[in-house]
Amino acid sequence: MELLQRFAAGDLDAFESLFRQYQRDVYRWIVRIVRDPSVAEDLTVETFWRVHKAHARFDPEAKFASWLRRIATNVALDHLRRRPAYVELPEDLAAEQRPDCAVQQETRMALRRAFAELPPKLRLVAQLGSIEDDTYSEIAEALGISAAAARVRMFRAVRLLRKKLQKSGVHP
Repeated sequence: MELLQRFAAGDLDAFESLFRQYQRDVYRWIVRIVRDPSVAEDLTVETFWRVHKAHARFDPEAKFASWLRRIATNVALDHLRRRPAYVELPEDLAAEQRPDCAVQQETRMALRRAFAELPPKLRLVAQLGSIEDDTYSEIAEALGISAAAARVRMFRAVRLLRKKLQKSGVHP
């Protein structure tokens, strides 16, 4: 508690201590969102820069980790909005590994394109829910929204993915 009070008061040593304590967690969280380790390194630095600038607005009675994760999420979302939409899906997404044929490859590419074309807020919820297997409450906490809003965004994301895939000739 004393460390958080010192941080909120602008103590640089307290900030450095918090940085060392949470740096790995923030990096791992951002990598999950942006799917690019080198970009995640830059965004981790940007996150802590924003944390340092906002130290006076932090309430030492609040949970620092939740506040920090929200800032990291905003930094990652800002990045996703600015960059061209493309998210690398894991190759082992399918439950059963079969020889790769042209149809499977076209389907996979259509899914990647459709996923990348989702608006960043929907793409993030779909990624956290479908790929990372986070619960609605975990998604809601990470994004600072209600669990109901997370469910609605997931529903919209899935509906948009289906429409985009059907337009590509893939019928999910």
